[in-house]
Amino acid sequence: MQSVHLDRNNQLIGLSLAIAGAILFSAKAIVAKLLYGYRLDAVTVIAFRMLFSLPIFAAIAWWQSRKHPLLSAPDRWRLFGLGLVGYYLSSFLDFLGLQYISAGLERLILFLTPSFVLLIHVWWFKRQIRPIEYLSLGIAYAGIVLVFMHDLSFHGQQVVLGAGLVLGSAIAYASYLIQSGEMVARIGSLRLVSYAMCISSAACILQFLLLRPVDLLIQAWPVLSLSLVNAIACTVFPVFLTMFAVQKIGAPKASQAGMIGPVSTLILGYIFLNEVITIWQFAGASLVIFGMYLLSRK
Repeated sequence: MQSVHLDRNNQLIGLSLAIAGAILFSAKAIVAKLLYGYRLDAVTVIAFRMLFSLPIFAAIAWWQSRKHPLLSAPDRWRLFGLGLVGYYLSSFLDFLGLQYISAGLERLILFLTPSFVLLIHVWWFKRQIRPIEYLSLGIAYAGIVLVFMHDLSFHGQQVVLGAGLVLGSAIAYASYLIQSGEMVARIGSLRLVSYAMCISSAACILQFLLLRPVDLLIQAWPVLSLSLVNAIACTVFPVFLTMFAVQKIGAPKASQAGMIGPVSTLILGYIFLNEVITIWQFAGASLVIFGMYLLSRK
């Protein structure tokens, strides 16, 4: 009886951690939109995000390096590539796209990442798609088209550009997930993520130094405080909350709990950005979430 009670507590704790991680990670779009209101661009916003989160990931990377043997040269190069694609490129494209589309549409497109993982497997590894997977993809993409056409009618061609950039972000992250699978099993998720985030941070900061004047780092307190929230609450915390959730309840359940992300983004966008939630957006979001739910239940 006691073991059942402990298992139930672990399940509740794990689900709570997964939900909190999904909400905080989704809030990244809201914070970025607020920062754009201070006339910052994507290069500067992402530089501040990584500048504030780098010390934490660097400390974890150092701790991991003390616990484990040195990586081989091939692993170091592979990890370098993963950091650039999975966290630098995908994040940069995402923040660029947020300059042109709503936070709600951005989150829905990113929520399609599992479907892109499946499609890459089909295209590259010649994997067969089962009927239930065809159904899930059809439902999810119909939801995206619904929200996309709604936003296009109100905001014009900038929605096409923004959606294309965020789509590129989702595909880049899907590629990272596929390529990182073997390394995660071999060197551990904490070590891989901390190393990759350090590489991504260095790339984002170097990009800023090459493209923007250094005095842009001198900003008002609201910008610095929002950037700190973006770095700690929306970047560092979600990584560890999701990791702990997976340890307690497993990846499938943690992934399903993460489906609250798009809904929370719509609600937070309404509260903090005055983004209107229409029946078409709600219907589209419901289709996307249901489609990805079916895919996760395969």
